[in-house]
Amino acid sequence: MPQVDLIIIGGGPGGYETAAEAAAKGLKVILFERDRLGGTCLNRGCIPTKCLCATAKRLNDIRHADSLGITVPEVSVDFSAVRKRLTEITDTLREGIETVLEGVEVIKAEAALCQGPAVVADGTTYTASDIIIATGSCPARLRADGAETALTSDEVLSLETIPESMVIIGGGVIGLEFASVFSSFGCKVTVVEYCKEILPGFDRDIAKRLRSYLSRHGIDFVTGAEVSSVEDGKRVSYLQKGKEKSIQAACVVSAVGRRPVVPAGLEDAGIATDSRGFIVTDERFRTTLPGVYAIGDVNGRCMLAHAAAAQGRVVLGKNVNLDIMPAVVFTDPECASVGINSEKADESGREYITVKLPYGSNGKALASGEDDGIIKLIIDKENGLIAGCHCVGAHAADLIAEACTAMNAGFTAERLASECVHAHPTLSELLASAAAIAR
Repeated sequence: MPQVDLIIIGGGPGGYETAAEAAAKGLKVILFERDRLGGTCLNRGCIPTKCLCATAKRLNDIRHADSLGITVPEVSVDFSAVRKRLTEITDTLREGIETVLEGVEVIKAEAALCQGPAVVADGTTYTASDIIIATGSCPARLRADGAETALTSDEVLSLETIPESMVIIGGGVIGLEFASVFSSFGCKVTVVEYCKEILPGFDRDIAKRLRSYLSRHGIDFVTGAEVSSVEDGKRVSYLQKGKEKSIQAACVVSAVGRRPVVPAGLEDAGIATDSRGFIVTDERFRTTLPGVYAIGDVNGRCMLAHAAAAQGRVVLGKNVNLDIMPAVVFTDPECASVGINSEKADESGREYITVKLPYGSNGKALASGEDDGIIKLIIDKENGLIAGCHCVGAHAADLIAEACTAMNAGFTAERLASECVHAHPTLSELLASAAAIAR
């Protein structure tokens, strides 16, 4: 029975980054991956969609170049070339992961849990001082008649041509990124969302503003709609304000969230799951079985690739502030968020100062023709600390990164505005200006 220091099941960002870091510390590590290294993020999620987003962004820039005094002839998309580039990039990154894991024993096999605790793969039992489950998630299925005829997010990435029209069920991160991409590619897109507003969980001002921008780009939104059926993957029937309605398109995409993928043998090994099927963990990501941990999507705490990697660092004993967790939507324009939002601030009972600053107040945004956007800071009135930052507009992800650093460093709005020098003219001045207003 092979014995090592650490066994990790799952080769996604949480699994392979934790494996590499543990090996660098001198631990003997085995990583099991039944499919391809990189997990959903690299192979069916973050990276492939960002390749599509990059093409869509360039298309939009070219189409609106006349605002900068540039006349551009009609442009078109070679979707086969787009797909080829996507494949080349994911292959290159996968090779990079293999290099990072040179100090780790990688076993390409399906792994299951058994009593011990131990792991079984291809008839061999492996034991370790600690075991980490990092098996991720897969697309959830819509609960409606005919839902199986709709495409999942995985299947959308396998499309070989751009459909003329598309209905996307779900106005969350995945649904909106696909909506933004395919609309830019010339597809007529309609997003059907169950909640009253898109991006449930995001700051309400940011979600509303993003919907307005995307609507101007030709995307239709149907909110407060409960889907009742999907017919032949082409027609969606839904209930809205008590009335039955329907919409037809060349294809229907289901983007209603994700469900955990768990290894076999959990129950027999004594590992508990919750009512949704996610593995139950404590604040250190320990499961109900001593010596076994669960990180990433499989525990349902925060279904983001960087969250999985951060949780892995916690398991390895690192001090990581998981309360400051950025989230980004790579639509055009981008949308990003970190910390407390307006709804949570209202419910907290504490007093907060809220500052909203439009991109149009920034010289670089105006000069570059990227003045559609807004940044929002939420400051704790008692101590002056930045409690939340939310942004929709060009390079929102980069602006949120600075806010994350300031929040982790314990900077007040006063310090951010007065002690940190921001280059001029840059979009980063938006954050400094908002902080100056709030101080």
